[in-house]
Amino acid sequence: MNDRMFDQIKEAADYIVTHLNVKPKIGMVLGTGLSNIASEIEDEVIIRYAAIPWFSHSTVASHKGEMVFGRLGEKDVVILAGRFHYYEGYTMQQVTFPVRVLKELGVETILISNAAGSVNAAYEAGDIIFLKDHINLMPENPLRGPNDERLGLRFPDMSDAYDKNLIEKAVEIANKNNIRCHQGVYVALQGPNLETPSEYNFINVIGGDLVGMSTVPEVLVARHCGMRVFGVSVVSNKCFPLSAIKETTHESVIAVANETEPKLAKIFKEIIQFID
Repeated sequence: MNDRMFDQIKEAADYIVTHLNVKPKIGMVLGTGLSNIASEIEDEVIIRYAAIPWFSHSTVASHKGEMVFGRLGEKDVVILAGRFHYYEGYTMQQVTFPVRVLKELGVETILISNAAGSVNAAYEAGDIIFLKDHINLMPENPLRGPNDERLGLRFPDMSDAYDKNLIEKAVEIANKNNIRCHQGVYVALQGPNLETPSEYNFINVIGGDLVGMSTVPEVLVARHCGMRVFGVSVVSNKCFPLSAIKETTHESVIAVANETEPKLAKIFKEIIQFID
């Protein structure tokens, strides 16, 4: 861990608060093709990542690269519209830096979304999966290095990484609105290439339901600093059984995510009403 990170977090947060008159306790990280939820924010204040000290610059075209503050329904929220990925060449500390800044700003609960491939035969493209656990196969960990006790414990427990009460409420909301949903295990790889058929099969064998290139580093850091986590994936493409695999492009992933986004937005808007 960067020994100057604490000071950098403070500097970034101090810059942001000069533009705000609210202090939201709920944060959101929006993944590939899912950033349009931010357009539903009322009384919005938008801060570009490029303006924030120590923030990196997103190089993925589908990620807007901005922090949006305002009201969603009856709740004050802050949205990270776009994230950073390890495959972009950033360190894990850079990838997860925005999550630490959210914590410094007063965020207590974080909702994290992504688009992911399905390695569960029961999942179809467009399904919404509430994450109940993950398997980390990334080659680096954002908590690696000297630990700053001001940011969190040296050895954070991950036995209950994804909040069970929020999962239960999300399932209730989805069922009420006739939205196809499941609970599943997300497997994180570094990317940027999509996986081979043998890799999809391996992920299924080890207990994975979904595979993607994000989310887990952010969850590790969120739990490290004591935040409550709700994770959700939109199935962008079906990768299991192997006979179901079709060639996938980034554009097709975005298209499925865009089509599913209104359902996810409905779930997010309803579930935050139950967060204190």
